[in-house]
Parts: sequence; C-alpha cells; structure tokens
Amino acid sequence: MVALERTAAGAIGVRHPDRVATERRRTRTASMLKRIVARPALYVVLVLWMVGTLGPYVVMALTSVTPEKQLIAYGMSRLPSHFSVRGYAELFSTTPFVSYMANSIITALSTVVFSLIVASAAAISLSRFRFRGRTTVLTTLLIAQLFPAVLLVIPLSTMLQSAHLLDSRAGLVLVYVTFATPFATYLLKGFLDSLPRELDEAATVDGCTPMQMVRYILVPLLRPGLAAAGTYIFIFSWNEFLYALTFTSSTASQTIPVGLQFFIGDYQIRWDLLTAAGVIAAVPVLVGFMLVQRQLIGGLSAGAVKG
Repeated sequence: MVALERTAAGAIGVRHPDRVATERRRTRTASMLKRIVARPALYVVLVLWMVGTLGPYVVMALTSVTPEKQLIAYGMSRLPSHFSVRGYAELFSTTPFVSYMANSIITALSTVVFSLIVASAAAISLSRFRFRGRTTVLTTLLIAQLFPAVLLVIPLSTMLQSAHLLDSRAGLVLVYVTFATPFATYLLKGFLDSLPRELDEAATVDGCTPMQMVRYILVPLLRPGLAAAGTYIFIFSWNEFLYALTFTSSTASQTIPVGLQFFIGDYQIRWDLLTAAGVIAAVPVLVGFMLVQRQLIGGLSAGAVKG
C-alpha cells in the first residue's frame, strides 16, 4: 500500500512528505556547512587585509623608536631591544622639520578653503541651474583630470615665474587648487543631484531668492559633501610631492614630502629620522579623519550615486 501511494503520488506530481523532509534536512545541512566554511574564510581575508594595510605603519612606528645603532647594525632584529625617542628629539632639534610641518599645514588648509569655495559654487551652478555651455563645462572638468601631472610641470613653472610665485606657499596653493577643484566639483555635484528638487521649489514658493535658497537650504545640506571633498583635498595637498619639489627650493616654502627626502643621503639613510617624521606627518590626517568620519561616510556615499 505504501509503495502504491508513493507511485500514485509520483504519477500525479505530488511529493511524498518523507522525501520533502529529507530534502529540507539536506538543504539546511548544506547551508550550515557553507556558513561554517565562509565565516572563517571571511575572517582570514579580513586579517590579511588588516595586516597588509596596517603592517607598514606598525613597522614605521617601531623603527622610529629603535636606537640608531641597532638600525645600522648587521643582522638587525625586527623588534627594538629597547625603546628610544632620540630620533624624535633629534628631528626637532637638528632639522627644519617644524618649518616643513608649518608649510604643509598652511598649504593644505589654504588649499581646502579656496578649493571648497570654488568647487561648491561650481557644483551648485551645474546641479541646480540650467545654462548654455553647461555640458561643455562638465566635459572640460573631466578632461582636466586626464592630463598627467608631470606633463604640466614646465607650463606651470613658466606661469608661476611670470607671476613671481615660484618658491612660495601662495604659488603652491594656486597649483593645488587648480588640480583639486575639478574632482571636488564632481563629488559635490553628485551629492547635490541626490537632493530632491522639491526643496528648491518649496524655498521659491516661500519667497526665497536664488541666493537665499543656496545660503539657507543647499549649503547646510551640503556639509557631508563638503567634509568628503575637504578630506580628499587635504590628503592630496598634504602628500603631494612632484610640484612641491619642483616649485619650491627653500625651507621657507618646502613641505613635509620634500623635507623627508633630505634624510636619504648618498651613502646613508637616517631611518630613525625618516620614520619619526613619517609618524608625526600621519597624525594630522588621522585626527582629521576622526573628526569628520561620520559626515565623510555620508558625503562619499551620497556623492558616488546620482539621482
């Protein structure tokens, strides 16, 4: 009878309860095995990624507190025998690192301020207003990002020399603003495109002029995008080396990336000074990330999509 029922159920397309239960157990077992295998694999990938990302910084920090004699000794160990801050003391007392640090801070902050002013005005115009030549402006901004940096060294050097801005922080800021503004404009425009246009219409109905709408509606909502664009601009100008090396020649205007190369000599590399300067140079970037991390995530995610 059982065999007959199973045969009849199979003939009319009905699955027997025992078979259904067996298949469900197999499915649950397979999914459980996948979770058991996938979770450790994910942890392994995350650990490898963390080691690859943070490993160089850990090595740099350990090297900065390793005694100089141990650094130049044959068969140097990976861990210092004892911690020493002599490299940091010598960095501040015998080198113009403080001047390099001040130049980097002034140059980076000035670049952030001027680039955000220009980029926010351009992004609002391109996102919220329709005018003749709008597509041409967007295309020009995109093309401006395609030129290699080294290709523009000679033209920019000639222009800065004509304007008497060579070997000055002002000239360096002008160059950085030129290169940072197009990307910041695109990022801010993408963020503005994600904001509903009903906000503009409501402001107009309430009697706001275009300038009042920008000031009281768009700019406050643009803060996450400004944080994301400002972080990018700061990191770009803080780490830039080619133009800083080419357009500056004195301690009064040279930045940290240029100053670090002086610790690399023809016959000796001062690893203690080089790594100590690298650790200190990383502090402002880390502090900046911690201050704007919430707005930064929102700004990047909103500026990465359209609509």
